[in-house]
Amino acid sequence: MPATSPAHPRRRRRTNRLLATAAGVLTVGALAAAALPGSANAGEQHDKGKGHQHGRYQDVQLLSFNDLHGNLEPPTGSSGRVTEVQPDGTVKTIDAGGAEYLATHLRQARKGNPYSITAAGGDMVGASPLISGLFHDEPTIEALNKLELDVTSVGNHEFDEGAKELSRLQNGGCHPTDGCYTDRKFAGADFPYLTANVLNEKTKKPLLKPYWVWKKKDVKVGFIGVTLEGTPDIVSAEGVKGLVFKDEVETINKYAKELRRKGVKSIVALIHEGGFPASQNYNYDCDSPGAGDGISGPIADIAKNVSPDVDALVTGHTHNAYVCTIPDPAGKPRMVTSAASFGRLYTDTTLTYDRWTGDIARTAVKSANHVVSRDVPKASDITGLIGKWNTLAAPIGNRPIGYISGDVVKDGTESPLGDLIADAQLEYARTLDPEADLALMNPGGIRASLTYAASGGEGDGVVTYAEAFTVQPFANTVNLRTFTGAQVIQALKEQVSGSNEAAPKILQVSDGLTYTLDLTKTGADRVVTDSVRLNGEAIDPSASYRVATNSFLAGGGDGFTTLGQGTDDLVGDDDLAALEQYLTANSSSGSPLAPPAADRITIVK
Repeated sequence: MPATSPAHPRRRRRTNRLLATAAGVLTVGALAAAALPGSANAGEQHDKGKGHQHGRYQDVQLLSFNDLHGNLEPPTGSSGRVTEVQPDGTVKTIDAGGAEYLATHLRQARKGNPYSITAAGGDMVGASPLISGLFHDEPTIEALNKLELDVTSVGNHEFDEGAKELSRLQNGGCHPTDGCYTDRKFAGADFPYLTANVLNEKTKKPLLKPYWVWKKKDVKVGFIGVTLEGTPDIVSAEGVKGLVFKDEVETINKYAKELRRKGVKSIVALIHEGGFPASQNYNYDCDSPGAGDGISGPIADIAKNVSPDVDALVTGHTHNAYVCTIPDPAGKPRMVTSAASFGRLYTDTTLTYDRWTGDIARTAVKSANHVVSRDVPKASDITGLIGKWNTLAAPIGNRPIGYISGDVVKDGTESPLGDLIADAQLEYARTLDPEADLALMNPGGIRASLTYAASGGEGDGVVTYAEAFTVQPFANTVNLRTFTGAQVIQALKEQVSGSNEAAPKILQVSDGLTYTLDLTKTGADRVVTDSVRLNGEAIDPSASYRVATNSFLAGGGDGFTTLGQGTDDLVGDDDLAALEQYLTANSSSGSPLAPPAADRITIVK
């Protein structure tokens, strides 16, 4: 059932906060300024004749982040950096992220803010590094409890292991297969996961709570949590079995009405769906005028249609950073925020609560993204938690499995790491069937780059099992199927058409498969049909080809319906095992593997 809750009891621990220097505010989005009667900050002055114990206006601090993905330790490579535009127009790169630092920054930000709420926009778990993923993300839930998270929406990755596992993360209990990892039973999340638009297929009721109300004294703020309606398209079929995902806007508007009927007029939507700002710099001014500025993508349409009853939108999913104002259906500006991913940023939003109306004074809303910099003290309780789980993971995670001569990055339309993984899957597939012809890998299944610099004590250039796990954490199997040449070409066209036309998903291809991607064209025409070749020879539409993919693609995931139609299916080991075998067989300390050239797809712009 929906819950109304007092301010979190854990708030009493805030008397002993770590001292830290908060990252400077360089991105500030503020709705049109309007003078408010009295001081909103103090909230303690008396309004004579009104009968109020406190002032009319009370600033409520909303701290938020999204898409943590179990990154308890500082993420490496580009996943652990943000870019910041300087006053002179130059761009500075800053190392960012790590739960020890995130805790310190959040605790410092809360100082002097007695009315403070911490919320998240989904994907707290799933696609996690070994320290969390190996233990079904129990470590991340424990860390979020220590971070004093109040509430979060679900993201698509919360369904990677299915509805029952999500319920276990919420309610506690040992894993049904792997059991308990320590001498203590897993307690579950201290905060509610909100699943307003995720319904049980049979009961038609939300899987978990649709909304939650934060309350302190006479101040109430409601939170509605949804994930993207298209979750079944990007999660394995088993993960969403028995669930129905409803429209985000309709769901939020439904529960906003219900909250207002219950007397809650200040409402925040936590939406695991996002947008694409015109700049990748975290402090980009999203509200700056000019052609091409601002934000595009799904969240822009959602924000324009969500009821004016909702006062702010905390978003995620696209891993981008933005603080934007987008008009609601009544034409009133409304704050829409996202804090990138992996704990590299957090958003600090001030919501000015009007005690006379019970609503947020929108003209006073202001917001900014802050860097989770690593120049502050580490939170010792999080350090201890990481140490505990690392001790359990070390015998598995520290094992060397390969050697590289430089960074093998996942970035780019075609990436060196994408090529390497596709090659690994093709080599593995040939142990199942020597006639395997090619392999295709979805870019979203590649979660991090392989960095040359040592992440621990293993030495530069050494790839550990933990690092490979961070790259491919999903435990997909390698599937081998027969397709016609026409189906292979159609699958390539699905990268840039249908559900992928607006945001193409370019498959990573194994050695020997080449083609031209003409980005000056539109839709399926971007794939130049007569350029598709295998080992230099044109693909024959009527011939048969044995194609390796992971089980996610074999299920038609990411809009690749054709890849779900193959025949003569052979199911092998998991894709991480294939990567491990490839690295072990093709590299050594004396002969490390060089990053592939990423020259299999010719791109015309």
